[in-house]
Amino acid sequence: MQFCPSIYEHAARVIGKSPWEVSRDVELLSQAHIEAYRLYQHRPIVVGVDIYNLEAEAYGAVVGIVAGNAIPAISEYPCLSVKKLLSLEPFDPKTAGRIPMVIEAAQRVSEKCPDADVRVPLSGPFSLAANLVGFEGLLCEIHINPDLVAKSLRHLVAGQVEFCREVVRHGLDIAFFESAATPPLLSPQNFRQIELGALKEIMQKTAAIVGHPVPCIMGGDTLPILNGILQTGTGYVCCPVKTNQQKFMEKMLERPEVTVRINMDARAITSKNFEDIEKEVDRVLALADNKPNVCIGTGCLPFEAEPEVVLKTKKYILSKNDY
Repeated sequence: MQFCPSIYEHAARVIGKSPWEVSRDVELLSQAHIEAYRLYQHRPIVVGVDIYNLEAEAYGAVVGIVAGNAIPAISEYPCLSVKKLLSLEPFDPKTAGRIPMVIEAAQRVSEKCPDADVRVPLSGPFSLAANLVGFEGLLCEIHINPDLVAKSLRHLVAGQVEFCREVVRHGLDIAFFESAATPPLLSPQNFRQIELGALKEIMQKTAAIVGHPVPCIMGGDTLPILNGILQTGTGYVCCPVKTNQQKFMEKMLERPEVTVRINMDARAITSKNFEDIEKEVDRVLALADNKPNVCIGTGCLPFEAEPEVVLKTKKYILSKNDY
C-alpha cells in the first residue's frame, strides 16, 4: 500500500518558509516541492500552494497578501456576475499571472526528481467560476438562472484546455481539482444538471491532449455524485473523509481500473498522538481490503503537520504491507 499525502502548502513548512513566500517565487516553489519529495517520496507531486487561485488570478482576481502561515486567498473577484464570465477571453498561459512561474517550477521539479510523477494543478469549471464571481454569488445565480450558469461553465472550458496544452508543451502532466462542486456545497441534482456537462467536456478534451485519463480530485461528500465523476472518464479519484467511505469503496469495486486514494483524517496526524494515527491507518486499510489500484492519502496535508510525524505515519503504513 502506497502512502500518497497531498502536499501543497505543507511543502513550504518543509523548507521553513511561509505559504505566501513559496507561492510567489519560482525558486522557493520548486525547492519546496523537491525537498518534500525527497522527504516523503509521494506520488503525485502537484506543484503549487494555493492551487485553486492560479487561473482566477490569471483572469484578474486579486490574491491578497496574508501574514504568517495562512494560505493565500482571493480578496477581489474580477467578475460581478455570472453573465460576465461569457465575455471572458481565455488567458494566455504563456504570460498570465503565475501560470508561467508554476510551469517553470514544475519543470525544475521534474528535472531534479526524474522518477517522480509531476503534475500541474488545473481547476475544474465550477471551482474556477466560484473564484471569479465569488461562491455566494454563483450559488445565487444557480437558483435564479441555472441555464446561464451551465452555459458559463462550458465557456470556461476552452481556456482550461489551452492551459493544459501549454503544460503538455513543457513535457508535464496535469491533475484536475473540482472540490467546490461537491455536496453539500452543490446539490447532487445541480451537479448533474449544471456542472457535469462542462466537467465531462474538460476532462475528455484534456485526456486527449495528455494521452491518458486524468485525475479528478474532489473533496466533500462525493458518494451521491460518484457515478457522474466516473462518467468523465477519469482514471483517478479520491475517497474523501467527509463521505461514506465504506459505500464509496463498495461502489468502486465495479471500476477496478480506476485508482482510488482513500483519505485519512488529517487530524490524526496533527494530533501528534501516534495511537490516533495507528487507529486511522488501520481503519483506512480495512476499507482498502487489498483492492487493486488503491493508495492511502491525507487530503490536503496541513502546513502545521510535523514532518517527523508524517514519516512515522508512512513507516507504519508500509509496515502493514508485510502482512
